[in-house]
Amino acid sequence: MLGIDGYDPVWHHDAGALAAATRNRFARIIGQPLVGSWLVWDLDSEAWFTGGPVVFGFPDANLEITHRKFDECAVSWDTIDLQAQLDWPGLRLDWWADTHPAILAARGRPLTRVNIIERISPTAWRPHVLHALEFFFGDLRIALFNAMDENGLTGEPEVNLPVGFWRRIPVA
Repeated sequence: MLGIDGYDPVWHHDAGALAAATRNRFARIIGQPLVGSWLVWDLDSEAWFTGGPVVFGFPDANLEITHRKFDECAVSWDTIDLQAQLDWPGLRLDWWADTHPAILAARGRPLTRVNIIERISPTAWRPHVLHALEFFFGDLRIALFNAMDENGLTGEPEVNLPVGFWRRIPVA
């Protein structure tokens, strides 16, 4: 999937279900330092290809995250071979290490907590919309969010989300 041999993400659109499915694995990497990160890089555009997974490297595991559609997220562990060639028709893609400044700032710092952020919607058909995973490395925050069928990434400091419109679900 996504041009990555062997990558078979399990998609979630419910923050509570994603938290339950990943809580034990996240608990195992709390306290571990971030040792690296990898983004899919478009070699022709010389830019991050935001449609591919983001990989966070820890001593005991590689964490793989990607978003699609407007509210789906997949979290997997150690399924991507970062040495394998990417095969996306019409694009020349490769894995590039430590290219995003927000992630680079966290390198070497221990992971202290993880949250899932969901947006509370007034629509009855989807009252909760999975929006982001939020990682804290001490006082440094990285949010990997759904940017409408692709990944978005920010290192902006923690913000108080408006009650009634957003909710944080602690994972680990």
